[in-house]
Parts: sequence; structure tokens; C-alpha cells
Amino acid sequence: MEDAPQATGAGFQRLVEIMARLRAPDGCPWDREQTFDSIKKYTLEETYEVLDAIDRRDWDDLRDELGDFLLQAVFYAQMASEEKLFDINGSLDAINEKLVRRHPHIFADGDAKTEADVKKRWDEIKAQERAGKTEKPQGLLATVPRALPALVEAQQITSRAAGVGFDWRNPEEVLEKLNEELAEFDVARKSASQSEMEDELGDLLFVIVNLARFVKVDPEQALRRTNTKFRSRFGYIEQRLGDQNRKLSDTPVEEMEQLWQEAKNQKSQSKL
Repeated sequence: MEDAPQATGAGFQRLVEIMARLRAPDGCPWDREQTFDSIKKYTLEETYEVLDAIDRRDWDDLRDELGDFLLQAVFYAQMASEEKLFDINGSLDAINEKLVRRHPHIFADGDAKTEADVKKRWDEIKAQERAGKTEKPQGLLATVPRALPALVEAQQITSRAAGVGFDWRNPEEVLEKLNEELAEFDVARKSASQSEMEDELGDLLFVIVNLARFVKVDPEQALRRTNTKFRSRFGYIEQRLGDQNRKLSDTPVEEMEQLWQEAKNQKSQSKL
């Protein structure tokens, strides 16, 4: 019986070979027509499907979704290999070397006793790696992809800026800024200027991302958690009204709010 590393290696190699077969001249017409750009949307979809399976704690589904997620990397690498840019082995070597290099407290004589120590050292090593490249110097934020979802982009650029000291000193200062931005949004709202409201709402969301960073909460996951709660409570409203053969559109908002509170109270009681 193969041991775990050998089985993993064999399974991964089979995936690489299947992908190569699908992209072969006599392979699958759909797979052969794909490009780096055409499968980007699928990469994003698979990423969110992985997150959804985790949120639902559906481990069987997560197992399957991780397979789909791995396929994306193999697909890109196969196309790169065909164009003689690099192959999947180069990608594996790159991540293996990076993990060892950025964990000197594990693989060398480095010292890091806390999570903060590890993060600080990681950022220092990353900065040294960038400095050692011969490419044209870039600004601190230049390597944050602009194509990221806006919330993720805000997380990354605020974290980079904070890493060099451009930051508030404590959460209280961020809350003060949040109140300031709320007041500015209210002024924009009363002016009825769509452009000003968009600017001020963006500022408001940006400060909230910073507040999440200060209290060590992932804003993306926090919002996904709230979305899940909303789905559940709204579903309760639909179910209760459906049991009475009534439509949402014919129900007063006050009654729907009462059902919302029932759903909320039921969830609270279930935790006791």
C-alpha cells in the first residue's frame, strides 16, 4: 500500500496528465480553446465555492471543491508549458522554496514566538526579495493587483501602508474617523449628488476595512457570515408566510419585521 506522500504525488501527477490529455491536439474541444484570460472567471468562481463549503461546514463538498480549485492551477500551468513559459514543477518549486525561506524560525535559526513576530518577519523577507530583483523599482502598493475584488484590495493596501507606519494608533482613532466619514456621507446624501455620495460611501467602507484590521476580523468573512444570517432569517419569513398561503409582496413590512425578530429569537434560544 502506498504511503500518504506517494499517494498524493501519484494523484497530483494523474491530474497533470489528465489536463495535458485534455489540451492535446486530439483532446477536448472546449479545454483546447481556453486561454489564460478565458478561465479567470472560473478561478474566481471556484475560490468562492471553496469559501462557501467552509462556511457551510460541508466537508464532503469542500473535498470536491478543493479538487476543482487545484485544477485551476494545473490548467494555467499546462497552458504555460505549451507556450514554453514554465511548467507545474516550476510553480511547485517556487512555493516550496518560498515557504522555507519565509519561515526561518522553522527551517533555519530564526526566532519567532508569536503570530505578530511571524507576520513581521514574513513582511521583512518579502521586502528583501523585492529589493533583490533587478526590475524597475515600484511603489509599495504597485504589487497589489487592481483586479482584486474591492474589499480584498482595500485589505491589502491598508495592511501594506500600516506596515510602514502609515496608520492610526488604536481602534478608538479609527472609530473617530468612522464617525467623521458618516457625517460627511450624510452631508453628501442631503446634497443629492450621486458622485459625492459614491465618494463618501467609498471612504466609509475603507475606514470599516481598517477597523476590521485593527480588531483582527476578516471583513470578507464577517460580511459572508451576516449574509448567511440574513438568508436564514429571510427564509424563515418566507416559510411562515408560505404556510399561510400568503405572498411576501402582500405582507406589511411591520409584520415581516415581527417574523424577522421571531427568527432571530429562535436562533438565540438554540444557543442556550
